[in-house]
Amino acid sequence: MEIRGSLDLRKRQVLIFLVLLGLSRADTESAHYSVAEETEIGSFVANLARDLGLGVEELSSREARVVSDDNKKYLHLDLLTGDLLLNEKLDRDELCGSTEPCVLHFQVVLENPLQFFRVELHVKDINDHSPTFLDKEILIKISEGTTIGTTFLMESAQDLDVGSNSLQNYTISPNSHFYIKIPDSSDRKIYPELVLDRALDYEQEAELRLTLTALDGGSPPKSGTTLVLIKVLDINDNAPEFPQSLYEVQVPEDRPIGSWIVTISAKDLDAGNYGKISYTFFHASEDIRKTFEINPISGEVNLRSPLDFEVIQSYTINIQATDGGGLSGKCTLLVKVMDINDNPPEVTISSITKRIPENASETLVALFSVVDQDSGDNGRMICSIQDNLPFFLKPTFKNFFTLVSEKALDRESQAEYNITITVTDLGTPRLKTEYNITVLVSDVNDNAPTFTRTSYTLFVRENNSPALHIGSVSATDRDSGTNAQVTYSLLPPQDPHLPLASLVSINTDNGHLFALRSLDYEALQEFEFRVGAADRGSPALSSEALVRVLVLDANDNSPFVLYPLQNGSAPCTELVPRAAEPGYLVTKVVAVDGDSGQNAWLSYQLLKATEPGLFGMWAHNGEVRTARLLSEREAAKHRLVVLVKDNGEPPRSATATLHVLLVDGFSQPYLPLPEAVPAQAQAYSLTVYLVVALASVSSLFLLSVLLFVAVRLFRRSRAASVGRCSVPEGPFPGHLVDVSGTGTLSQSYQYEVCLTGGSGANEFKFLKPIIPNFQVHNTGKNMGEIENFRNSFGFNIE
Repeated sequence: MEIRGSLDLRKRQVLIFLVLLGLSRADTESAHYSVAEETEIGSFVANLARDLGLGVEELSSREARVVSDDNKKYLHLDLLTGDLLLNEKLDRDELCGSTEPCVLHFQVVLENPLQFFRVELHVKDINDHSPTFLDKEILIKISEGTTIGTTFLMESAQDLDVGSNSLQNYTISPNSHFYIKIPDSSDRKIYPELVLDRALDYEQEAELRLTLTALDGGSPPKSGTTLVLIKVLDINDNAPEFPQSLYEVQVPEDRPIGSWIVTISAKDLDAGNYGKISYTFFHASEDIRKTFEINPISGEVNLRSPLDFEVIQSYTINIQATDGGGLSGKCTLLVKVMDINDNPPEVTISSITKRIPENASETLVALFSVVDQDSGDNGRMICSIQDNLPFFLKPTFKNFFTLVSEKALDRESQAEYNITITVTDLGTPRLKTEYNITVLVSDVNDNAPTFTRTSYTLFVRENNSPALHIGSVSATDRDSGTNAQVTYSLLPPQDPHLPLASLVSINTDNGHLFALRSLDYEALQEFEFRVGAADRGSPALSSEALVRVLVLDANDNSPFVLYPLQNGSAPCTELVPRAAEPGYLVTKVVAVDGDSGQNAWLSYQLLKATEPGLFGMWAHNGEVRTARLLSEREAAKHRLVVLVKDNGEPPRSATATLHVLLVDGFSQPYLPLPEAVPAQAQAYSLTVYLVVALASVSSLFLLSVLLFVAVRLFRRSRAASVGRCSVPEGPFPGHLVDVSGTGTLSQSYQYEVCLTGGSGANEFKFLKPIIPNFQVHNTGKNMGEIENFRNSFGFNIE
């Protein structure tokens, strides 16, 4: 935008330079045109090509344009037709004002060669403005004694038009007192003068309103008006007069100071200063001047000091009204003072008791008397207190009354009473006096402490730190002071075996309960005791509440593996036939957790295996099954490490090691293989087993039956021998007893309960597995079911 503005400025400067340069070469002849103001845009002015003797093609080829002296585009040159057209509406009054004629000068510029022509446009005036008065109202003040023929100059109207369309004449609305005269003026302007044609009388007509009209010479003529307000000034030819000579008012004696009493008003027919009236007291006594005052302008009589009917019953006041010319008039004001009930009853307290015990009845609270200075009904009184209060008034001698409690009070229901003694007279209007007495009810120990609950249940997580705040009990006493001060204590437990003194303690002041030692969920899951609350009244009152403490379990016990035992004795080896199908149950890891809830939910995971992918672990019941078919190339001995983890936060875990031996049927005897046997010896022993098995094919059935009986007898005697599975030494925790009924063991497994030691404190129980029936039970199953079973395992092998 800035670049475009600078380019326009440069073009304009070049154009002005060309205009100035061409003025010396311009033709001396000029074209004269005229147009009426307010002509519409685009109106035809003249055919410039014809008037200049140029062709339309020449105007276009030489880039003809119209340039005004003030660089405004009033005209537009149509290069196609050569017509000169109005480019905007022209306002002659704005362009030239009162100058006549109104001429606009233009230059027609032609290039190649450069040539200029002068053009003058005369803007003709039209009657588009009405005469206007600058003042909407002309005020003229004329005394009623002014002589006839006196002239008064007035403001003239303004008309923006010129010539015959300008202001030409003035007229005034018809009236009987004035007419308009237009004197000759050297500047040829028309000024109106108002001439008095008939004498004025203020008392008959104090104000005249006339309409002055200004007319111009247009066709049709236009006009403008203004209001001529003529105020007639008075002369002092009338004295003030009161409408009545005596004014009578009645004023009650309780009228407040400064109150309005009456307004005295006189009339004066004169105006101005002669009609301004001032009011004063005339021949007034000192009592009148102290008690009343009169406004000198408005004539209002106001009360200056209090009235008292018992002192003065009436006042006679003379009032004088004086105008600005010195003329005056008089009247009399009679003020009668009215007696009213202006004295309220008075209450005098002789004795008062502000604090009474709550168990006392018919106690004297106050002794008082009432009196009223008025007489008659204004002096008669009625005495009362509020309804629904345990108090009553009892009249005694003359105007004396006693305030007495009606019955024994209850401080807990209401500890304070605000008693209002109301004394009302029988006057009109009735006056009353209220006297407030505050009675406080002193406390008696008649309420025992009350617990917020009859029983409390507190929760404590086991393994807590000693002196832990486990909760609070709270009791309130409706009494006050020492009668409401509550102390807390632990009551003797109903269970004599409960060591309450070593478990919890209580803060005697606030009822906070604390655990004195660390609690063990496995040893003590909950206990109950009673708490007492006693006040410090005399005699003391007390109450009690039951507190039940529930110990919440924490995950502080790791899983314990029952089978296989992990006590450092000879390992338990599981036998698996090489002909086992996928999903064959190898063994089941059995573990328990001394915690409860989700802290005792166990999951099983296979951490390590000699041959990854050969065995799978069922996460929820601990069953170990084959994951695929066994081959002849598989190693005979496998070692599996199982992780047992609970669901606590954080979780705890234990590991168990399984030893699995792959055998060809059950004909070969099983003996544990020491870890220290060399690999060559193991290979040789395996070869011997295979030879014996092949040699015994003919007697396989008989050997299988004998092996089955031998194995069962061997399993039953393992508790007393140091064989494959030895009994762990030392006691099991008592919470490891219940493991049956979980529903996670396979039907092919059975367990027997073995006892060791005597019946003393070290007695424990554990589960002894019995070798299951190793018959293959997949005879009636198809291979698809076996495959589905394999896919259902969640294997986790590291």
